[in-house]
Amino acid sequence: MCDPISATLVATSVGSNIAGFVGARQQAKAQLRYQAQAAAAERQRFQQEQTSIRMREQQEQEATAREMNQLQLRTRQAISRTKENPYAKALADDYLRQEGAVRSALLRQQELGQVATGMALEQAGFATTQRQIGIAQPVSKPSALVAGLQTISGGLGALGTGMDISSRLKGGGGGTAAPQSYTQAMAGRRR
Repeated sequence: MCDPISATLVATSVGSNIAGFVGARQQAKAQLRYQAQAAAAERQRFQQEQTSIRMREQQEQEATAREMNQLQLRTRQAISRTKENPYAKALADDYLRQEGAVRSALLRQQELGQVATGMALEQAGFATTQRQIGIAQPVSKPSALVAGLQTISGGLGALGTGMDISSRLKGGGGGTAAPQSYTQAMAGRRR
């Protein structure tokens, strides 16, 4: 059986290594929980951004539809007022031509809005992918095997140190010097 000094040093070394392993494992688990929460929050943020983009597109389409309906109504009213005019056919054709030009411009504007919406959604997708990559950084998980080997190594080192200290305290240092105190033995070891 080993002496009390060696046993104390071995127990301290083993305890320290085990505590370090447990702490590293808890930190890795906490990091994984944080990453899961951050990823969920990013997915929710992305869904809200998509909803916002789609709502803006819908509002623009509704505004365009209202404007086209009002344009059509004004054109029909203007055509109905031209019936008393001898140039009614020419005026009616002019009103219809103007309506067609405005309608064409509104439809083109609507098409460009749809393209912009598609691009905004694509950009939001790229941005969320980049955020997800940033969130999902690798988490270092401690290895039980490595921790076990480090514990054994540390324990053996502590045992050797304890045996050395004990032998010095008992005067077994190989010389004829008087037994030293623990403080003297440690001071001699540092030299």
